Amino acid sequence: MKTFFTTTAAALVLGTTAYADAHTGAFSDTTFDSAINLNASEVIGMRVYASEADILGETVTIDGQTEWDDIGEINEILLTRSGEVQSVIVGVGGFLGIGEKDVSVAMDQLQFVTEEGELDDYFIVINASTVGIEEAPAYEAYETGTPMSDRPEDMDTEMETDMDASESALATPMNERDGFMTVSSDDLNTEDLTGARVYGSNDEDVGEISELLVTDEGKLDRAIIDVGGFIGLGEKSVAVAMDELQFLREDDGDDIRVYIDATQDALEAMPEYEG
Repeated sequence: MKTFFTTTAAALVLGTTAYADAHTGAFSDTTFDSAINLNASEVIGMRVYASEADILGETVTIDGQTEWDDIGEINEILLTRSGEVQSVIVGVGGFLGIGEKDVSVAMDQLQFVTEEGELDDYFIVINASTVGIEEAPAYEAYETGTPMSDRPEDMDTEMETDMDASESALATPMNERDGFMTVSSDDLNTEDLTGARVYGSNDEDVGEISELLVTDEGKLDRAIIDVGGFIGLGEKSVAVAMDELQFLREDDGDDIRVYIDATQDALEAMPEYEG
């Protein structure tokens, strides 16, 4: 009877301390250790099995493998922009009548089942049922700037909810302009900002503040920016949080310039505000 052990995969590669030399600071002294490391190139294309029994941390026998269902293979490994392994994309299809689709599985849900003494021979198992796999949302890939109209309705709703919650998605600009000084939104009111022009990443005029939303305490909460269009036709209104904007006031006057770290195209791709 062969004995297997299970582990979880939180990352595919473990790094060590970088060299002190500034010229080699991007490199690390790493040695591949089959006990803790896996090569992504080897994982892509591997079969994935599902077990309704949670075998994480348990010792299982080869007989237990017969209770696993082959649900598909790993097609891709998804990374975040910060370099973290987020999930694997598994293509499931033709499994007990389930239509073919790609699904995303978080890395910490993968269980690597290895035969004792055989580190190079392992199975990838997830804890899932047939119903769970069938109801799993299909993974879709979208390029930056994909119009909201081309995305699923639930994605559009989620982004609108995020905007309603005033969750900051843009960094506050840090522009400097001769004759102007940065002021806080707390030092401004709706009269100061209504009608103010908004400038984007390349100092381009991207729109105008048409409305401001305030909290119950009277504090400015969000700005409604009208972008696009021509002489008022075809404009689109989008809502942005106040901390996504930079406000510059003229030193010897009342002129207000508003900056946002986004282009006109990026603003037009945001969900439309409906007050």
